[in-house]
Amino acid sequence: MGERAVLHIKGRILVGPEDVRDQIWVVDGRVTFDRPALARDVRTLTGWVLPGLVDAHCHVGLDAHGAVDDATSEKQALTDREAGTLLIRDAGSPADTRWIDDREDLPRIIRGGRHIARTRRYIRNYAHEIEPEQLAEHTAREARRGDGWVKLVGDWIDRERGDLAPCWPREALTAAIAAAHAQGARVTAHCFAEDALPDLVAAGIDCIEHATGLTEDLLPLFAERGIAIVPTLVNIATFPGLADGGEQRFPAWAAHMRRLHERRYETVAAAYEAGVPVYVGTDAGGSLPHGLVAQEVAELAKAGLPVAAALSAACWGARAWLGREGLAEGAPADLVVYEADPRADVRVLAAPSAVVLRGVVW
Repeated sequence: MGERAVLHIKGRILVGPEDVRDQIWVVDGRVTFDRPALARDVRTLTGWVLPGLVDAHCHVGLDAHGAVDDATSEKQALTDREAGTLLIRDAGSPADTRWIDDREDLPRIIRGGRHIARTRRYIRNYAHEIEPEQLAEHTAREARRGDGWVKLVGDWIDRERGDLAPCWPREALTAAIAAAHAQGARVTAHCFAEDALPDLVAAGIDCIEHATGLTEDLLPLFAERGIAIVPTLVNIATFPGLADGGEQRFPAWAAHMRRLHERRYETVAAAYEAGVPVYVGTDAGGSLPHGLVAQEVAELAKAGLPVAAALSAACWGARAWLGREGLAEGAPADLVVYEADPRADVRVLAAPSAVVLRGVVW
């Protein structure tokens, strides 16, 4: 069990990319920059400190076969916490995980409801599988159930075509995204390939997951409209294996998946250089384990993002994008401590020396 006390955190506190402090305090679970008067039972932590990391594409309550029980969901969330992930945007889950909100020891979750997919065009047991005329209704419903996000499946393999293909006509997407926006929710879409992107952009999409099909002609529109991408490069690494497994039945799809994989770093680098917002997401909870946030930050750096940008994609920038505080006066004390400077080597993120969630040291 974690211990709650007045915390004095010393070292190099990375409050923001350009805001580095020598110390902060944690009182009653919240950050303060002022030394508390008559502080007792003080515990000191020393090191390099970041706001709690963000996994902006994570599935708590889901595994490769569908919804999991509460005990498994708890293990997933604890694994993320141990890795320093203290804020999760759950990009689609069929499980009801709202009980996690009552647990002080588990990361905070921003839910996107359940995936919405075209009939027989996604992984079995994951999504609401519907037809285009039902899309707006289901999107509005998931906007009410979620925490300000809705997750669509924008493309998937079309078995008759033998390759990736868009799932929705533009008019259905336009109506659905408008329905979500009317309720104050943003919409994101799973999208591997190129063909679905123009309609999603025209319909007003807010974010694209994976975005391996992002092409040069769309970069100015993404940047101008602030459409974010969450590349999930640790997941894209699985494309060659998937292609090998499906090549005999769907050779065109397999070749396409390999091409998308081969240019993955180039695609992400071009998006960043064009001014497209890029955030960290691991796609944990499907076929991938939880706790991979450090690996994804390293992948973004390998793709060519400056280290400061890769770190921001996992903490300062990601928290601002999701409307959650970082290390601000009076903010909940969610932070991670490291023995070395993550700005010098992002691999430091893989070994936190302490995790503080809601002011409790774990």
